[in-house]
Amino acid sequence: MTHDEQLSTADIEPVIASINVQATPTRAFEFFTAGMSRWWLPTQTVSPSRPLIHQDDPVAKVVPAIELRVGGRWYERATDGSAFDWGRVLVWEPPKRLVLAWQIDAKWHFDPTLLTEIEVRFDAQASGATEVNIEHRGLERYGAAATAVRTALASSEGWSGQLKDFAAALTQSEPKP
Repeated sequence: MTHDEQLSTADIEPVIASINVQATPTRAFEFFTAGMSRWWLPTQTVSPSRPLIHQDDPVAKVVPAIELRVGGRWYERATDGSAFDWGRVLVWEPPKRLVLAWQIDAKWHFDPTLLTEIEVRFDAQASGATEVNIEHRGLERYGAAATAVRTALASSEGWSGQLKDFAAALTQSEPKP
């Protein structure tokens, strides 16, 4: 690795995204975690037959899941029953904060030796809404691929897009008056 590459990977900023949702922190936290299969796009997968980036293939449905405890698995289950790890739960503080280990490498495969962190905060707003904030940090651990990974995670199909999908699904799940 050259000196310039060392400098550039040491200076990789975290990806930060946020959105306001019309729900309490408790409702938003529960929907984000236990309800992940209701909002995570089924075409965003790490199974060996599909890349994580969107593919418009409705047959490729996967169901993401989080074991709701510190040390719990974060994984996906495909329609054929196979399961693929994404990481694990590092911090579990309902309804305020969740930290997940993201153990997906630059080629979008699980790597148990890689660990970046995704912190999700659920902050109550005076209006009754909740601000959901995601910070994906530790991206320098990707080495020479760090800039490309950060670009993908910061794209419209990255965390900001995931939060929009989360907010839309949460809104649709709320009972109509």
